[in-house]
Amino acid sequence: MLNRINLSEIRSFVLIARLGSFTKAAEVLCVSRSHISKQLSALEATLNITLVQRTTRTLRLTDAGKQLYQQCDMALNDIDQAITSTLDDKTSMAGPICINSVGGFIGEELVMPMVSEFLQLYPDISISVDFSSHRVDLIEDEFDIAFRMGELPDAGFVARHLLNIQTLTLASPSYLDSQPQFTHPLQLKDSDCLIGSVTQWHFIDKNGIEKDLVVPVAGRLLCKNGRGLIRSALDGNGIIRVPRMYCEAEILAGTLKPVFESWRVPEVPFNLIYHKDKYQPNRLRTLISFMQTRFAAKVAGGLR
Repeated sequence: MLNRINLSEIRSFVLIARLGSFTKAAEVLCVSRSHISKQLSALEATLNITLVQRTTRTLRLTDAGKQLYQQCDMALNDIDQAITSTLDDKTSMAGPICINSVGGFIGEELVMPMVSEFLQLYPDISISVDFSSHRVDLIEDEFDIAFRMGELPDAGFVARHLLNIQTLTLASPSYLDSQPQFTHPLQLKDSDCLIGSVTQWHFIDKNGIEKDLVVPVAGRLLCKNGRGLIRSALDGNGIIRVPRMYCEAEILAGTLKPVFESWRVPEVPFNLIYHKDKYQPNRLRTLISFMQTRFAAKVAGGLR
């Protein structure tokens, strides 16, 4: 029986009981009086109970009608409040946002200042930030958005491209002076490389003469932290491959220098990703737009 109960019939019955009139209930629901009457009759037939005794002039709830009205009136009020709360959550600039991001320089020096500025603009929003480099499932891990480097083959989410990251192969002048001149990436097989998470280094011939190369590298230091790799390279321990933005000051100062003149590293796309959800909360849509605008300004200012 419960599977046959129509919620619209329940709502019509509650309005009839509350307002004491078929006509007034019909006006609230923007339907005809006859439609309201048919709904009540259908509900009584389904329940096999008389809920309202009516004449041409008056109506009165039966005992069963009074009991059903009292309980359904409270239930419908709870439903109305739940819907109102859900709509408020969608449109208001308040509530939580969960972010996952790569760490290091990008997370600390780019993402976090933007998050901090966003919090200043919207004091009723709270943000949780998790720094990690592992591949995340936005739904399973309960993140609203994520910032990721590299290609994104998964089509299960929306990606917004923020910038292309220029990566360089660098070493200190003291290390380069102690080695034969580097002219070809294959020389790295016999060199001291300071390695992060990537042990296969990809190179492109700037002149387009040779094919792209992928060179396996090894060394005495494995460190999945850009700052740590830069520190070791500055001490003359070997060759690193890091994003240019990590060490712009060292490059300008000449304490780190490019290893190759004729070979470059492919640029790495940096993206903001989020769920495919056309009913996103307003706070999330606003944050996504804010981040895109701020990163576009960074790129226009020379970030690479």
